[in-house]
Amino acid sequence: MVHLENTKCSFLFCLGVCILICFAIYLKAKIPNTPLPSTDLSSQTTPVPQSCGILPPATSGFKWQQNDCKNISYETKPDANCTLLQSDLHFIMEPLSKEEDDFPLAFIITIHKELETFVRLLRAIYAPQNVYCIHIDAKAPEEYKTSVRNLAGCFPNVFVASVNEKVTYAGFSRLQADINCMKDLVKSPTNWKRVINLCGQDFPIQTNLELVRYMQGPEWKDRNMTPGIKQPLTMKHRTEFQYEEVKGTHVAPKGKAQKKGPPPHNLTIYFGTAYYSLTRPFVEFVLNDKVAKDLLEWSRDTFSPDEHFWVTLNHMKEAPGSYIEGEWDGNIRAIKWRDQEGTAHQGCKGQYIRDICVYGIGDLPWLIKSESMFANKFETASFPEALDCLELWHRHKVLQQATVPIQPSWRLTTEVEVINSTLISKPED
Repeated sequence: MVHLENTKCSFLFCLGVCILICFAIYLKAKIPNTPLPSTDLSSQTTPVPQSCGILPPATSGFKWQQNDCKNISYETKPDANCTLLQSDLHFIMEPLSKEEDDFPLAFIITIHKELETFVRLLRAIYAPQNVYCIHIDAKAPEEYKTSVRNLAGCFPNVFVASVNEKVTYAGFSRLQADINCMKDLVKSPTNWKRVINLCGQDFPIQTNLELVRYMQGPEWKDRNMTPGIKQPLTMKHRTEFQYEEVKGTHVAPKGKAQKKGPPPHNLTIYFGTAYYSLTRPFVEFVLNDKVAKDLLEWSRDTFSPDEHFWVTLNHMKEAPGSYIEGEWDGNIRAIKWRDQEGTAHQGCKGQYIRDICVYGIGDLPWLIKSESMFANKFETASFPEALDCLELWHRHKVLQQATVPIQPSWRLTTEVEVINSTLISKPED
């Protein structure tokens, strides 16, 4: 009888403990709907500048704080802890949707300066299902090249091009840099569907999901995006005369205005943007087809050949995914050209360099309304707040579209409640 009574007491004690444990679990589960204990976040976050008006309004009674990345070094050491680096630099290390996972993209990024800007660009477009070829200008400082290589070594799908050119603005070397990356990308184990080329002063407007949907939409599915038109008379000199790269600094006419022969295979030359979105079969055509190879060789002594090469091939019927009727179609880049002020846009809020606007923060509302894939160009040395604000807006949009649980390290902003000048983190949904 005593034994039975002891057993009964033990049972009731265990039951009580179980109830307490379940109650604790219940309270923990309810925490997301109640404020967290007061925590001073001032050392972990900094206020989002009021001038960053493109961020969605914070919840009433709360304000946006940005996770403080300023104390993080963008110079990667050879012995870096890659897991820690990925977290500290806020890289997203999981596919955010099946839709994106099923349509991997390839990116070519040509860079030569501003390491921090490059890292932030890579962070913005990075997804583990994609693949990234980085072309570093051979003229770049050795410490810059080393940092980029060390960073690439922390990601299995990021690599530096096997051959890096001394790139000259408007020279053949700029076109060759893309070709070099394409040769590497077709050997990649990633079964990428399309390739997009970028420079280090670009930044995305569309998210990876939006890029995938845009390029799989009815207008661009299985079709290359190379905006351009038949070469205007004002651009004929670029391909009628011979040019050469001078000491890796600029392009100049060769000799006394030496004329070139006609383009190979009686091709009609087009003029357009140097930037594109190309299908994989088209890339293989570029690398292997005799007409494409002959046009590449003929373009070697032309001026800014990347502005006629891609668009010319994309108007060939034989080219996979060609767009014969295409003109300036495709929202590749949002660019404010000086000569389009008053028509396409109402001026540059930053400053013009080579007749292209380096964006200030006042240009951002125009940018996000453009619905372009990417924006060019940004300089953190001149107008850091423009990139800071666009980056926060873009990452917020990326995470809003995600279909997987959000990891804390992926966030660049946090909503915090203001109580007696103390910032209290808002629980995430």
